[in-house]
Amino acid sequence: MTESERMDALQRRIGYRFQSIAHLRLAMTHRSHGSDNNERLEFLGDAILNMVIAQQLFQQFPEAREGQLSRLRARMVKGVTLAEIALEFDLGAHLLLGSGELKSGGFRRESILADAVESIIGAIYLDSGFDASRERILAWFSPRLGQLSLQDTQKDAKTRLQEYLQSRQQELPRYEVVDVRGEAHQQTFYVACNVPVLEKATKGTGSSRRIAEQDAAAVALDALGVERSPS
Repeated sequence: MTESERMDALQRRIGYRFQSIAHLRLAMTHRSHGSDNNERLEFLGDAILNMVIAQQLFQQFPEAREGQLSRLRARMVKGVTLAEIALEFDLGAHLLLGSGELKSGGFRRESILADAVESIIGAIYLDSGFDASRERILAWFSPRLGQLSLQDTQKDAKTRLQEYLQSRQQELPRYEVVDVRGEAHQQTFYVACNVPVLEKATKGTGSSRRIAEQDAAAVALDALGVERSPS
């Protein structure tokens, strides 16, 4: 597949066609590839993303307090969420990385994938302005925004499990990746959560190690009889 064909495929996935393909190419260029990279676009995209999500949450939850809105926004714009979106777009296959990052599997690293999503947002802003970037952000985040409730301002499973065990002066959980399956750009992680007070380790799966750990922690909370946070 030629570079032009790859760029066409990526534009179809993200739902936006660039007037200047150079903007998209720059958004896909990691700093390990050279001095002309996506760091400035990432900075711009991060600011736009936070603004758009904050505005949407403000309108979506008129009864929410400032703290609740802040926690909901943090959940939406955190690296794990952005990395999930990057995986949906198969961004890893389109990244331009230096040889060191290529060898170390940088195309599947959460932080690099998350940064690439922010860079694309910045690139769309430069290409067509705020309204176009806002439209794409809301389209990408729509399923996640639609599933939110004010109950989601509660702490995540790993945090709740750690605090539960600390409050009872128990040993903290240990997480271990027991298997990774699938192609490099679309992997499934299998994690075991070892809690000393439980007879067996609990298991979790996810598209990243962090997501699988959260899943395993949620199962451990169930096994301990601790009510899960509503989702």
